[in-house]
Amino acid sequence: MPSVDLDPEVARERLEAAGVAVEPGNTDHERWRAERGNANAVAYDDTVVVQGSRPTDLLALLRDEQGDRAHVYFDGACRGNPGPAAVGWVIVTSDGIVAEGGERIGKTTNNRAEYEALECALEAARDYGFDEVDVRGDAQLIVRQVTGEYDTNNPELRKRRVRARELLEDFDQWSIEHVPRAVNDRADSLANEALDDG
Repeated sequence: MPSVDLDPEVARERLEAAGVAVEPGNTDHERWRAERGNANAVAYDDTVVVQGSRPTDLLALLRDEQGDRAHVYFDGACRGNPGPAAVGWVIVTSDGIVAEGGERIGKTTNNRAEYEALECALEAARDYGFDEVDVRGDAQLIVRQVTGEYDTNNPELRKRRVRARELLEDFDQWSIEHVPRAVNDRADSLANEALDDG
C-alpha cells in the first residue's frame, strides 16, 4: 500500500480543498481518515497511507508536483478467447514506479482486455496529474488501431478506440508505441498475477 511523504495537515487541506470529507481516525494512532472512490487514506503522525483497489482515486489529490511527464505501460491478459481476463498497468517517471495496478475484469476477449488495460493506465496517469505521457504496450494491433494505422471493424473495439483517443487528448502531449513483451514485463506480470489470484 502506498504511503505519501507529506505532512498530514497539508494532506488534509488538499483533500478538503478537493471536496473530500475528512473524518476523525478510528484509533489513538490515527489522526484522520478520508475516502474517495475505491481508495481510503489514513493519516498517522508523519505519514499518510493510501489503500484500496484504486489508490489513485486519492493519490492524485495528494501529489505535490503537477505537470510531469510519465511513461505508461499497459497489458491485458486473457485465458481463452474469450475467457477470464485481467489488466495490468504501470506509471514510471525518472523517480521510478509511481503507481501500478492489476485487476480481473471478468470474461472477455484478449483485444478487449488490452483496450481496458490501456484505458485504466490512461485514467490513472490523468488522475495523477501528468500533462504528458509516453504510452507503451506489447499489443501491436491495439497500438496501430489507436494511431489510425489500422482500421477497427469490430463495433465494440471501435468504441474502445474512440474512448482511448479521448483519454489521450486529455494530455498536452502524448505518444503511443508498440514495444516487445520483455519491455512491458511489469504490466504483463501484474495482469497475470491478477488472473492467478482470481
